[in-house]
Amino acid sequence: MKAENNLGKDNIRSLVLKIALPSMLAQFVSVFYSIVDRMYIGHIPMDGDLALAGVGICGPVVTMVGSFAFLIGVGGAPLMSMRMGEKKEKEAQKIVANCFLMLCVLAVVLTAVMLAVKEPMLRMFGASDVTYEFAGVYFTTYLTGTVFALLSTGMNQFIICQGFAKTGMLSVVIGAVLNIALDPLFIFVLDMGVRGAAAATVVSQLVSCIFVLSFLFGHRVLVRITFGGYDLKIMLKVLSIGFTPFIIIAIDNVMIIAMNAVLQYYGGPLQGDMLITCATIVQSFMLVVTMPLGGISGGTQTILAYNYGAGQTDRVLKAQKYIIMLCVAFTAVMFIFARIGGGLFVRLFTDDENLIREAVWAIKVCTLAVVPLGVQYELVDGFTGMGCVKYALPLSFFRKFVYFVSLFVIPAFWGAQMVFYAEVVSDVLGPLVSVIVYICTIKKIMNRRIEEIQKSGN
Repeated sequence: MKAENNLGKDNIRSLVLKIALPSMLAQFVSVFYSIVDRMYIGHIPMDGDLALAGVGICGPVVTMVGSFAFLIGVGGAPLMSMRMGEKKEKEAQKIVANCFLMLCVLAVVLTAVMLAVKEPMLRMFGASDVTYEFAGVYFTTYLTGTVFALLSTGMNQFIICQGFAKTGMLSVVIGAVLNIALDPLFIFVLDMGVRGAAAATVVSQLVSCIFVLSFLFGHRVLVRITFGGYDLKIMLKVLSIGFTPFIIIAIDNVMIIAMNAVLQYYGGPLQGDMLITCATIVQSFMLVVTMPLGGISGGTQTILAYNYGAGQTDRVLKAQKYIIMLCVAFTAVMFIFARIGGGLFVRLFTDDENLIREAVWAIKVCTLAVVPLGVQYELVDGFTGMGCVKYALPLSFFRKFVYFVSLFVIPAFWGAQMVFYAEVVSDVLGPLVSVIVYICTIKKIMNRRIEEIQKSGN
């Protein structure tokens, strides 16, 4: 077995690039096929805008279901990397076995629960009598592939954290390309509408799942999927580390759900559905920002975790410097693109000039403070990668809290349209507090790890 990257010895700058870029591209491809989904749906004859609004209501709920993959995958992968850095390969293997079992159980439970509460949940999250027809069909079909979605996304983390970043990217690309190819066939040729969009996603997730599992059951990786060695303590440790990325994703989607509900409430029967359609387009653009950004900061967690576990704190600090620079560079590019290419992006979804004008304005608003957001992502994901949940979780919660307060206060005083400024407020205050906390704590964290290594050596 030979990994693509040596996490403990390769040059840090090149290592960050070799891990971050494939992870970023994988997430970009993933969000691209999500956008293609919505683009095709928005152009369904007669019902395109309403279908897009219905799928937009499902979007955050679907992503919330998928966030359970990160609860286990991102919870177990840094822990496994630390054990590999400590040269404890048997313990690393037990972590993979426990995570595989947890993902399988969660997939079954989530499918059953979500099907049981489908209608009241979607209506509470903003579905009107008109849009529920589309939301219900899409959501039901999507849930049939929950097990494939969780296993492909969650277990892919254990490919990346063993140094196979390109293979991890390939697993995402395979599913994305297949989904893009199947979308027009299922939606238009077979005349399945929104059900076809969901079915194409399920098939692509199945193929990605087969690819990921065949790789992890094979002999190219040092730590493979095995059965047995199940341990409640390991499961609880995985959950404690994974809770931060999980709650970040979950609350992000609760924020979208809350926004849809606020827009429906303040927009009223005349503007509500139109504003939700606008928000769906804006959220698609923000996914182009946040998912590749999360690919950079989340994918490189394995560098931090491995070297933190090995006690190579100088490599940890050097890696974080380059990761932050990469995150800021990416968000700066997206800030510029929002102003230059926002109109072209919106026209992928609709031909309605009023809706285009509204969505372009909202994209420019939501990206006003996107550059500081790049710093926020790396600091929170960096703390998580080193197992410092006591810092990562409060910092994430603070930014979400600021958003929620703004979400309900702003439209109450300035109307439904101004709700998009809630993103700006949270993207300024959240990173500001994170930077202050990082400066005050990082040296203590590094010194404490060195002391732990010295004590264990004695």
